[in-house]
Amino acid sequence: MIRTFLRIFIAFLLLFSISCNKEKENPNPPDPPVEDSIYQQYGTPFTGIPETEDIVMYEVNLRAFSSSGDLQGVTDRLDELADLKVNVIWLMPIHPVGQVNSVNSPYSVKDYKAVGPEYGTLNDLRELTDEAHSRGMAVIMDWVANHTAWDNAWISNKSWYTQDGNGNIIHPAGTNWLDVADLNFSNQKMRDAMIDAMKFWAYEANIDGFRCDYADGVPFDFWKQAIDSIRSIDGRDFIWFAEGARNDHFAAGFDLSFGWQFYGAIKEVFNGQPVSRIFTAHTNEYASAPAGKHWVRFTTNHDESAWDATPISLFNGIDGALAASVVGIFTGGVPLIYGSQEVGTLANIPFFSNSTINWGSNPEMLLTYEKMLQFYASSATARKGVNKIYQHSDVACFKKELNGDEVVIMVNLRNVPVGYTIPAELRNTQWLEVINESNITLGTQMTLEPYQFLLMRKQS
Repeated sequence: MIRTFLRIFIAFLLLFSISCNKEKENPNPPDPPVEDSIYQQYGTPFTGIPETEDIVMYEVNLRAFSSSGDLQGVTDRLDELADLKVNVIWLMPIHPVGQVNSVNSPYSVKDYKAVGPEYGTLNDLRELTDEAHSRGMAVIMDWVANHTAWDNAWISNKSWYTQDGNGNIIHPAGTNWLDVADLNFSNQKMRDAMIDAMKFWAYEANIDGFRCDYADGVPFDFWKQAIDSIRSIDGRDFIWFAEGARNDHFAAGFDLSFGWQFYGAIKEVFNGQPVSRIFTAHTNEYASAPAGKHWVRFTTNHDESAWDATPISLFNGIDGALAASVVGIFTGGVPLIYGSQEVGTLANIPFFSNSTINWGSNPEMLLTYEKMLQFYASSATARKGVNKIYQHSDVACFKKELNGDEVVIMVNLRNVPVGYTIPAELRNTQWLEVINESNITLGTQMTLEPYQFLLMRKQS
């Protein structure tokens, strides 16, 4: 009897010892539970999301867009965006910013399911989406999937993050982003929590899609999982926009991606390279794009205007900035306007701090953008017509044709007058020039002033 008792006692001690050793081998706390992703739908889902090819997108840097630097400042200016025929508003991140190792970047997200106090409240976001929807505009959020702030609540579970050989959580490899911690996409619970947080905004604020930051730093299979999951929400359409250069984003389900090659070509032409670079870049990009997918055309965005230069500096003043925009908007793709470029802001625009845009500067430039984009929005030919390029080293000249309608765009991309020989098939044709609302008959020769452009549609 005593021996039997001793055996049982020794076995108990052995099991207890093994259990303790396992605890030492696995010091991480268990994964926090993922919240139930069933939310109540706020308001009425927006049914006016434009077809991808018809999007006119506008990026809002909240810290610069208004003196208050918040969501209300955007709501207050929606009518001005309507005048630009914007139908998709992209909000830079609206979440609370991390305070550990902070540089005050909005891309250091402390809480994926909260509005940062500097930007307002959930109700402020709801009001913004309501008011935007009433004007026919969709609203998409900037989504930071690659990393979080160091004081995000997720950090309590190390297995949700990438670690070095010593078990230390690391910042994203190959970057100098020391203010953020790299997420581990091998952890399914983290992935589920991320998708759940995206659903939160679709339901709770009627958000219409996501611009996905540093999409190249997130695995293809996560994007596919996330996009498929969000798109499965009944009765909803969503816009998915990738910031990246990887060639698999469209296959994952993204509708849009940045046309970096095209943007680079515009800068090269302004630095003296032949105009053909632009059309070659356009053709090359679309050769790899599946039907229905589109490249975003831009002459600046928040990164370019903060760290490089604004269009006024890059393209030699107001006239050059407008000429670059004409090529970007009308060659093909989805145009993006970054809040500030339409009024010709000269100085760099930070987004780690507040710096209010002067909306009263350069009113003539703003009026030109309005006329340009109103024409683009009203003309299916301008948006979707097939290009016929008339090659010239200094002048971008092309005709767009759709269902018998024609639009001709002519842009001098040099800062000197250029004598231009009109292509034979355009000679002795009559047009209405859109910006000046004047009649034009094309002859055999004309002189285009520095950065002069003509947007011409067939006379009715």
